[in-house]
Amino acid sequence: MAMPSATQSPLFTKEFYTSLFENIDGENIKTCLQCATCSGVCPFGHVMDFPPGRMIAWMRAGILEEMLESDSVWMCVSCYACTEVCPKEIPVTPSLMTRAKEEVLLAGNVPTELQSALEFSQRYGNPLGESSRKRAAWIEDLDFEVPTARKVRRPVDVLWFVGDYASYHPRVKEVTKAFAKLLKALEIDYIILGGAENSDGDSQRLAGEKGLFEVLAEKNAKAFSRCEFGEIITTDPHAYNALKNEYPQLGIEYPVKHYAEFLVERLEEIKPLLKDNGKVRVTYHDPCYLGRVNDIYDEPRTLLEAIPGLELVEMPHNKTTSLCCGGGGGGMWLDGFRWEKAEARLSEWRMREAASTAVDVLALACPYEPPRFEDAAKAIKGAEDIVVKDIIELLVEVMEE
Repeated sequence: MAMPSATQSPLFTKEFYTSLFENIDGENIKTCLQCATCSGVCPFGHVMDFPPGRMIAWMRAGILEEMLESDSVWMCVSCYACTEVCPKEIPVTPSLMTRAKEEVLLAGNVPTELQSALEFSQRYGNPLGESSRKRAAWIEDLDFEVPTARKVRRPVDVLWFVGDYASYHPRVKEVTKAFAKLLKALEIDYIILGGAENSDGDSQRLAGEKGLFEVLAEKNAKAFSRCEFGEIITTDPHAYNALKNEYPQLGIEYPVKHYAEFLVERLEEIKPLLKDNGKVRVTYHDPCYLGRVNDIYDEPRTLLEAIPGLELVEMPHNKTTSLCCGGGGGGMWLDGFRWEKAEARLSEWRMREAASTAVDVLALACPYEPPRFEDAAKAIKGAEDIVVKDIIELLVEVMEE
């Protein structure tokens, strides 16, 4: 897509301005105090031409054309830190930054890495460019059957929405297989969609591709409609956010839980399965879309504290102040771009903080994170020996056979 000409820019800017100030959050945005708290808390605000506060100021002045020619909006990781700290409670992330990405994307100012992920999502139903036929290939590594919607043609209690990275990424598939073992141990009556599942689309939406998000959501809605189930569970906070908060706006509404919520409800069944595996110091990283966005802080910690011999140690930044891993808002597909701009990786900042707590294990609850933090551990002095595990893996490792 070509960059807009100088004569096109004012048109785009006018539409952008109008869409922001005439929507439900427009009055909120007008109340901005210009305190710059949002820009200050932004992990990459120092390298952005237009951090949130400046963007609002320039919008008010009617001189936002330059934003369309700047690519700094792609430094936003949609971590909701700006939204969390805004004294006027302006929904900066969803109403301003995501909308700005839509505008810049429309103008054709898109990093190549991101463009490829969006094209793959449109063509293959996932940002990794993998065939839908391979979506459930991880099942082949297990010595028991994982029920799929194609084979199980009866009502079930649970539909497990597996997700993209949980289905395809080699490291994250280990978490997926561990969760299948846990469901089997708890005798949960469930199915997965297999090849009928598409990306939840939430990260694509946050990267400015609202139309693509709606297409993916509709495809998943059709797959859901062919099944009978009581609730949806997912191991992915981004899928959880989409299914809980975004799909209902499209008329697609089902009860949904993140696995931490689902397992805490069954904690009394899980505890007898867990054995003492010795003392271990563990710190937990709050994923942005589980914590700040959906206020799920206690359940993951409750699961960890149920493991015999485990000592939970908090990092300085935890819960609402948790540092982002850098994968959100399309960040999984913009690592190269952001390194060129900032020469820094958020995953390394977080791993450095984990190392400062002198722990044995960094516990996670999002499929974006295991490969990011394992790579970061190799680059951070003092973090080389920290084991990176999802909470699911920690639970399954100490389960009685």
